[in-house]
Amino acid sequence: MTSKIVPVIMAGGKGTRLWPLSRSAAPKQFLQILSDRSLFQQTLERVGDPELYEPALVVTNSDFRFIVAEQARAIDVELGDILLEPVARNTAPALAAAAFRVLGRFGQGSIMQVLASDHEIDAGAIYSDCIHKAHEAARLGELVTFGITPTEPATGYGYIECGEALTEGANRVARFVEKPDRAKAETMIATGRYLWNSGIFMLPVKSFLDEVRRHAPQVWEAAKRAVEEAHKDLDFTRLHAESFSAAPDISVDYAVFEKTERAAVVPSSFPWSDLGSWDAVWKIGRKDGDGNVVTDRATVSNTRNSLVLSRDIHLAVQGLEDVAVIAGEDAVYVGRLDDSQSVGNIVKVLARSPRTEALTETHPTSYRPWGAVAALSDGERFAVKRLRVTPGKKISLQKHHHRAEHWIVVRGTAEITMGGETRLLHENESVFIPQGTVHRLHNPGKIPLELIEVQTGSYLGEDDIIRIEDEFGRS
Repeated sequence: MTSKIVPVIMAGGKGTRLWPLSRSAAPKQFLQILSDRSLFQQTLERVGDPELYEPALVVTNSDFRFIVAEQARAIDVELGDILLEPVARNTAPALAAAAFRVLGRFGQGSIMQVLASDHEIDAGAIYSDCIHKAHEAARLGELVTFGITPTEPATGYGYIECGEALTEGANRVARFVEKPDRAKAETMIATGRYLWNSGIFMLPVKSFLDEVRRHAPQVWEAAKRAVEEAHKDLDFTRLHAESFSAAPDISVDYAVFEKTERAAVVPSSFPWSDLGSWDAVWKIGRKDGDGNVVTDRATVSNTRNSLVLSRDIHLAVQGLEDVAVIAGEDAVYVGRLDDSQSVGNIVKVLARSPRTEALTETHPTSYRPWGAVAALSDGERFAVKRLRVTPGKKISLQKHHHRAEHWIVVRGTAEITMGGETRLLHENESVFIPQGTVHRLHNPGKIPLELIEVQTGSYLGEDDIIRIEDEFGRS
């Protein structure tokens, strides 16, 4: 039993609405957009008060398990658990599984706060007050959602109609409304009774599971069995695949909140955005005198009300208005800000062509359980990559049948195992690893190890990695 709130962070979503930065294998929750922290890291920091919160439980999928762990470690945040979904089944099964996990660890009186990992929130005094009010309502058995005070007749959000007052700062939910057209949104806002549906919840675990069992028994049964038959894998908890897959694909709004008589809403006026498009990013950004949001690696001239964002190449934009210019590592997007909700259309076009399909799926930089690797250049019989190895981590003991490798240490100290011998390599030193040689790379230091890797050979595919020994269970 705990008197603290148990944070449950939903971090498994895949999406390309912020393309070219977000991709199916690198969604927006793990990106640094207008900050040196990713949205996921900012979410972790909002639940970092040990007087109020238990360590967070993160729900994600197997593809993102190591980046979740690495981004938490990078900001020195201890996680309570990382719950891995074997398949995507929407929010109702995911939250039911999280609730059973919280129930087993903290007991029937526990309360969990559900947060999306990809929202932008001003977690100031107003936010703290809303958390307190929601917590008090949840103590009384109410299933609480946070309704954001509308600032415009947005058509990209669902709405909640407020009903009678329940506790101080909390109301009964009269009804949920699907995403409206602009005219309907304007009419609803004019009444003063409607709020944006934020997807943030405060849930008394037992009451929530009771309502899931009453209104969505298939979800309840599948989640219960998936947690009971879950198993540990390193620092992760894998839900039982067959059991979880039996759950219907349904949101918690449809499965529970639109049916229960216990739904409550806390009207919330703190600044909030789901960052679902580039114009949403522009709205929250710090603007210059001409209304532009511009990152350090960009220069604008005679340009107004635009978003110009790059972290790698330098962008120069001249003589434009109301545009988004976004540079990724390997692609640039240019479009009207007021049309940025339609980025998905160009992504679909790119995905249909074998020549550009990869641009919608992966970045040149990809994360590994030991760190990250970035593709710098490639050609016939060669590839150049930048490796970053987390302190204390090591790659698998491995060999390659078709390629040789050259490693040059740029920063840090590398412990190289090759042909049964181990030696240290320091900055500006290098080593050649012949084809077929068993080798391993380890960072024994306290700072990240950075290397340049040059691969040469007849075949350079990832499936030419023959793992002999691996601390991450991949051998």
